[in-house]
Amino acid sequence: MTKKRIAVDMDEVMADSIARFQEWYGRDFQLELTLEALRGKKPHEIVAPEHQAALRAYPNAEGFFRDLPVIKDSQRVLQALAERYEVFIATAAMEFENSFVDKYRWLQRHFPFIEWRNYVFCGDKSILNADYLIDDSAYNFDGFRGEGLLFDAPHNANETRYRRVHGWQEVADILL
Repeated sequence: MTKKRIAVDMDEVMADSIARFQEWYGRDFQLELTLEALRGKKPHEIVAPEHQAALRAYPNAEGFFRDLPVIKDSQRVLQALAERYEVFIATAAMEFENSFVDKYRWLQRHFPFIEWRNYVFCGDKSILNADYLIDDSAYNFDGFRGEGLLFDAPHNANETRYRRVHGWQEVADILL
């Protein structure tokens, strides 16, 4: 029997990149980026105009993706999913030139049970051939033929077109 396939985004689904924005913004400007302020917005949209360029540059900086915190329960649930499904990690590493190696090593370190063959570094996720796509960006569901599960994140708070999951335990409840 062929296993169903799940494609999983990295940033804000497995890896907490908001924490890095918060850390670096605090370091550079001695100000706090709160999750409440980020609700429905991207980080550069909530800061002073003179800080916007710095925030936009962060993901392009060397080391931004290197040691991001792991999203709660993602390792446990993905390991269980990998026993029942084919699991692929689909991330837009091409968008930020310094992210590729950091993302690859991060996956090797934190998700060793997912083989490198199951890493998909891409831009347009509509090319994915999977039954499910777990992603925090609704635009990645455009053209995707399977079912999109919108992983809850501050920036997508106002998105209502897709089934929302509020964490990895909820993903487990749906797919396991």
